[in-house]
Amino acid sequence: MNENDAARKATLRARAEIDLGALRANVRSLRAHASGAALMTVVKADAYGHGALACARAAVEAGASWLGTATPQEALALRAPGAGIPADVRVMCWLWTPGGPWREAIEADLDVGVSGMWALEEVTAAARDAGRPARVHLKADTGLGRGGCVPGDWAELIAGALRAEADGLLRVVGLWSHLAAADEPGHPSVDAQLTRFREMVAQAEAQGVDPEVRHIANSAATLTLPESHFDLVRCGIALYGVSPSPEIGTPADFGLRQVMTLTASLALVKHVPGGEGVGYGHHYVTPGATTLGLVPLGYADGIPRHASSAGPVLIEGKWRTVAGRIAMDQFTVDLGGDEPGEGAEVVLFGPGDRGEPTVEDWAQAAGTIGYEIVTRIGTRVPRVYVNDVNDVNGVRYVSA
Repeated sequence: MNENDAARKATLRARAEIDLGALRANVRSLRAHASGAALMTVVKADAYGHGALACARAAVEAGASWLGTATPQEALALRAPGAGIPADVRVMCWLWTPGGPWREAIEADLDVGVSGMWALEEVTAAARDAGRPARVHLKADTGLGRGGCVPGDWAELIAGALRAEADGLLRVVGLWSHLAAADEPGHPSVDAQLTRFREMVAQAEAQGVDPEVRHIANSAATLTLPESHFDLVRCGIALYGVSPSPEIGTPADFGLRQVMTLTASLALVKHVPGGEGVGYGHHYVTPGATTLGLVPLGYADGIPRHASSAGPVLIEGKWRTVAGRIAMDQFTVDLGGDEPGEGAEVVLFGPGDRGEPTVEDWAQAAGTIGYEIVTRIGTRVPRVYVNDVNDVNGVRYVSA
């Protein structure tokens, strides 16, 4: 980091440091777990809060051959001029609503998920208007009960897709589904869903579908269920070095490293007597004379209010806990008489190398999952990219 970078870092209220070197290493680990299947790295929701374009480019550099998003708008951004995603990298999106940008997706060479006849009819009409076939992945509902075609309607969807394929309007390139409980070891739904998926794939192939890829595995299944890998695995949270569930193992157990480190600068340090109420509702009262530190992050930045009186931070080598309620822009910690100066670094979470809390620690404190902790970090927190091979200094500051 040069002097200008160091000065910029010192002036930041807070920052989310995104280690693209860790992300590339995670891609390599996930490819090793994938049993020879191709790897789709999922960068929906702005790459789970990490920054979609930077993370997509880093994932491709490390060998990911597919990118996945939920919405078509997210996928179209990856195909925009200057995005830097090679044309031979497949980009798939799956969360469609009626009237969506089907033609734009076809013209941008996206792969699209189709769960029912309404979507098949819309994508077919768009392909006719575009004058080129759509690349379609037909989704089977094997037991998650969200998107996807139920078994009773599957034959009709397959038949309709094959008619459109015969007319040159689409190619059925994928058959896919999604698991409900792969992050719960031994859950009976996993085997039931895999059995149903095999049956629905066999039915489609018997009707004449010849897919390029069959895919059902998410992060948890990629890491723990090799029988689910088929031709392609889709990894989201594991890409960012967060375990899908503590029950299946820690990131280190799978050769993964947390990518995001969230820090802030202490905004105020002050002496207070015992019996002093702290924060809204005075849910924390100082047990004796102490020092308080003000951390300039709050629920408007994505710090979960449910972690009030529980969220951990590291300040000058010591764990501290949120004192009282987390407010919109700030929260307080009891420093127990220590006196770090204003501007001292507060580490909310990181990979744990320095003894700091991790994403999972905050998830436990808030009664939620690691996915939510990283994804909700808001737009007021700039993303700072380190170990970026596309930047000459290896450090890039980007407002979210």
